[in-house]
Amino acid sequence: MKADKTAIDGDAFELFRARFHGQLVQPGDAEYDSARQVWNGMVDKHPAVIARCTGVADVVAAVTFAREQGLLTAIRGGGHNVAGLAMCDGGLVIDLSELRSVHVDPERKTARVEAGATWGDVDRETQTFGLIAPGGVVSDTGVAGLTLGGGYGHTRRKYGLTSDSVRTIDLVTAAGEFLTASPTEHEDLFWALRGGGGNFGVVTAFEFDLYELGPEVMTVGTMYPLEDASTLIRRWRDFVADAVDETSSTAVLWRIPDLTAFPEPLRGRPVFIPSSVYAGPVEEGAKAMQLLRELGTPIVDPSGPQTYLELQTKYDPFFPAGDRYYWKSRYLDDLSGEAIDTMIEAMTKCPSSRTMVAIRALGGQIARVDPSETAFTNRDSPFMISIDSTWTDPNEDDENVQWTQELWDAMAPYATEQIYFNFDMNETGEDVRRATFGENHERLIEVKNKYDPENRFRVNQNIRPTVKPGS
Repeated sequence: MKADKTAIDGDAFELFRARFHGQLVQPGDAEYDSARQVWNGMVDKHPAVIARCTGVADVVAAVTFAREQGLLTAIRGGGHNVAGLAMCDGGLVIDLSELRSVHVDPERKTARVEAGATWGDVDRETQTFGLIAPGGVVSDTGVAGLTLGGGYGHTRRKYGLTSDSVRTIDLVTAAGEFLTASPTEHEDLFWALRGGGGNFGVVTAFEFDLYELGPEVMTVGTMYPLEDASTLIRRWRDFVADAVDETSSTAVLWRIPDLTAFPEPLRGRPVFIPSSVYAGPVEEGAKAMQLLRELGTPIVDPSGPQTYLELQTKYDPFFPAGDRYYWKSRYLDDLSGEAIDTMIEAMTKCPSSRTMVAIRALGGQIARVDPSETAFTNRDSPFMISIDSTWTDPNEDDENVQWTQELWDAMAPYATEQIYFNFDMNETGEDVRRATFGENHERLIEVKNKYDPENRFRVNQNIRPTVKPGS
């Protein structure tokens, strides 16, 4: 494949403009700087053109133009990916952010969701009918990125990954062809898209299965002193080992936020939170999760019922667009005492008061899906940790990045070789990608060879094709 061009032919661009109905934003335009901004303020990329699509026809036109001109191509859905893969330098960005419609069929319990939608868009529509799609935990997370990478949410042990609820996927291939992938159409593509990321085309819409839940759910947010966490996380570990599928729980190491909801003397205090949600009746959830409120002596306990919509926006204030984020992840085959203490010790030295380390208990429905059934391979690990470093001052970049990398390295002895791509900065090499996809990696290459042999879509956790174009 020829090297990507950084300059766009003027005549070709005018022909593209004539058949493109959306907005084309270029350097020098008044909206350019705002259009190239994504959620992570550390990302500062300068594409040659941002193509804001109004529909599938615009996506086809943009894909065709990029291919004919040899332009590096990035795809923006919600723009929430921590690595900033929605943008590129010098190429073309296919921006789907205006494609946000959500159509719910309450009789079939399905939702058709355009690829620029956020989970807030989905939750608002589905909860109107007392239904949910298993999505993310921050409302402005993009549907497309989360789903294509797997997707862990508040109901993961009951309903599995977000990608497990997908019924069909519409997309435009590198050849500019519109396809619908499903269990009966383009089955190989349907398999690859559920966990294989944005490697195979520009997704324009998903159809999801929906599940009855809400309007209220039972939640636990009890805050315990960090100095007690070594013992309490061990108790939490024993609890989640026997928990029912309805309980999805995350051990959070954090500091009490500087919000009026908390007494001023407590703000900034390091804590352990067994953050949990029960995907079922509130009364059942209160009984099932009561032990999490009695692990030790709480500092404060804001546990209780809340609406599902409140739950889905609860973390929004802590992860606003434009702040600086550097995240890493690892899977654990078990949660040893040494692993627990390593994370606690690191949190005592964390440079940012807003950084969170989250230990997600997995299992349940996630583990009941065979690893070969979708491209998302890691179904067996009982825990996944994410190091969610968050701060605002660019002058503090180096110390926060260094702290995150040091903790990630320190957890290596307790971890598998796999990572969760949605919580990764896209810095890992081919060996980590191969380890993460495991036995599915070779099959993913076959699908890539078929649908994108020139690797036009590679601003992602890339699956490299092995065929030569035209062969």
